[in-house]
Amino acid sequence: MGRRCNHWSCRLASVRYMVNKMKPATAHYLILSSFCLAFYSGCTSYKFLESEHHPRTWKKLFLVHHWPVTVCKMSENDCKDPPQYWTIHGLWPDKVDECNRTWHFNVTEIKDLLPDMRHYWPDILHSSPNRTQFWKHEWEKHGTCAATVEPLNSQKKYFGRTLDLYQKLDLNSCLLKVGIKPSSTYYQMTAIKEALTSVYGVTPKVQCLPPEEGEEVQTIGQIEFCFTKDLELRNCTHSEAESYVMPNNWHFGPEELSVCNDTLTYYPAQVQFYN
Repeated sequence: MGRRCNHWSCRLASVRYMVNKMKPATAHYLILSSFCLAFYSGCTSYKFLESEHHPRTWKKLFLVHHWPVTVCKMSENDCKDPPQYWTIHGLWPDKVDECNRTWHFNVTEIKDLLPDMRHYWPDILHSSPNRTQFWKHEWEKHGTCAATVEPLNSQKKYFGRTLDLYQKLDLNSCLLKVGIKPSSTYYQMTAIKEALTSVYGVTPKVQCLPPEEGEEVQTIGQIEFCFTKDLELRNCTHSEAESYVMPNNWHFGPEELSVCNDTLTYYPAQVQFYN
């Protein structure tokens, strides 16, 4: 059996054979045509990688805040003393995840950010301040996809810019300023949405935990702000059927968050479990 060759070496060998059998002028045009074809194929492949039809292309980012009290309520873990302020869940490109499984999380690349990470982006479910598994999960699932744009193209940029956006939005202070705070009384979801839109000038996505047995109303769980690739605020658009199921590897309960109904909503100040 003859020696096998790869795609390009076989094509090159074929061209060389044809060139040897042709007149100089004909050979010249054949070589020129071959190079043009290779160049065109390379360009079209590159354009496909950059096009909106490529599976790794995304159009917007979600900066996801979650309410720690509700996170604890959803969890089967031993979740103690959750923060009484909205914390970061993640910065998520739409449509894609795990874009580069070889680009592993390295905590030393964000060592300068650790004080802010522990305060604003804590692992709600695990009390150890040195635990980094949550950040590793966020980077490898979402950060490796966000890194296709220059402002987010390293671990330090991804986590650092997310912290910057979180602090600029200052969701905790804005909610307090419009009179929305954790309480035993209920809020109309329309009032919460209208207050957020009036402050930020865009429509965010608000997700809730549906009423459980013994409860009368939904519980607010997440607020997501949408950004363009240039990290400019934009309106969030969504389907009413959208929901977010907590990942199994984080040991949450069977509950899921979904887009809030425009009905009464509970904004809990402390964790309450129902048997």
